[in-house]
Amino acid sequence: MTDSLPDGDTPGTERPQAKQAPEASEAIRFEDVISGRYDADEQAPDLAPPKRVLAPQPETPKLHKVLAQAGLGSRLEMEQLITEGRISVNNEPAHIGQRIQFGDQIKVNGKPIRVRIAPPPARVIAYHKPVGEVVTHDDPQNRPTVFRKLPRLYQGKWQSVGRLDLNTEGLLLFTSSGELANKLMHPRFGLEREYAVRVLGALSNEEKQRLLDGISLDDGRAQFGSIEDGGGEGANTWYRVTISEGRNREVRRLFEAVGHAVSRLIRIRYGAMVLPRGLKRGAWMELDERDIRSLVQAVGGEGADRAAPQGEGGPGRNNNAPRRGRPNGAPGGGGGGGRNKGGPRGKDRNAGGAGGGGQPDPMKTSLGYIGADSFTRQRQGQGPGGGPRRGNGGPRRGGR
Repeated sequence: MTDSLPDGDTPGTERPQAKQAPEASEAIRFEDVISGRYDADEQAPDLAPPKRVLAPQPETPKLHKVLAQAGLGSRLEMEQLITEGRISVNNEPAHIGQRIQFGDQIKVNGKPIRVRIAPPPARVIAYHKPVGEVVTHDDPQNRPTVFRKLPRLYQGKWQSVGRLDLNTEGLLLFTSSGELANKLMHPRFGLEREYAVRVLGALSNEEKQRLLDGISLDDGRAQFGSIEDGGGEGANTWYRVTISEGRNREVRRLFEAVGHAVSRLIRIRYGAMVLPRGLKRGAWMELDERDIRSLVQAVGGEGADRAAPQGEGGPGRNNNAPRRGRPNGAPGGGGGGGRNKGGPRGKDRNAGGAGGGGQPDPMKTSLGYIGADSFTRQRQGQGPGGGPRRGNGGPRRGGR
């Protein structure tokens, strides 16, 4: 992921060439991949993984309280109906003290009752997918799947934000909110995906222009928003590319269309969510309230309060407060605050916007990237909510 790390110095010994372990708030950059630091950091003992813990589950209300608030009677009367077996939850007899959650079906005397229960806040985790895992719940070939390493949700299930194929590695987002997942993937919002790509042979200027102008594939026309040279050794050449949609094997198929086979493909950014430096392959981290708010704002900003988990600061936290891990005065919009929706496609990202929507590049501007706060706190042993861990009993093993 970044600089190679030396063994610890002994007292009284000067090591002028020794490099410090990177700060947890740093992110994987394209330069780290092509220099070999990305792979070197995988073996670096100084880069301890974050605490693999989920934030506490939201409090669920008691059945008799919800029914009383719905105007069916007093709490004592509702408890009496429960005792008499006249209330069921999901077609099972209810019991005193039972808690319910969003989506439960409640019946009184066999008749469905509509009650108002707030949906749980969206949860988002960033996963560093290794090569050799497939993004599916059930694989007919029984290959390892990314879902086997994810923590268990007691309500709902993880949904992947797009996919990475078997031989692609890097950043993969998961969320418990189907609505948020759909928005993050929808072409209308044009969230950029950034990849480090190693191909056989070098692209000619004509081939680069074709890839920027658009090429007809089997499932329609496709194009890169930007292409930057990264150098290489021998017959292999590295390129940094961005694309604003996520069709199946699209990056590979675009390069193959101009006669170049992809030998390695790493996603290092999705929108303004950048693969954190120190998040090793097969590891995950949960995003906290501020980072989820930034994700929501990047796709229109609707439902930010509902989608953000309530951490130590609660839903009313000032989103304009300074963030750790970004320069003072940087805007707080994550990936969408400075986006030019009318920006032309295919322009150089150095010209002030990226292809597919003119999003500012978080790695080339003062705009802070999403994930810095979450990763820093979890590296320090704190929970995703921003304070000391409560309730879940410390780190989990094996991602469960």
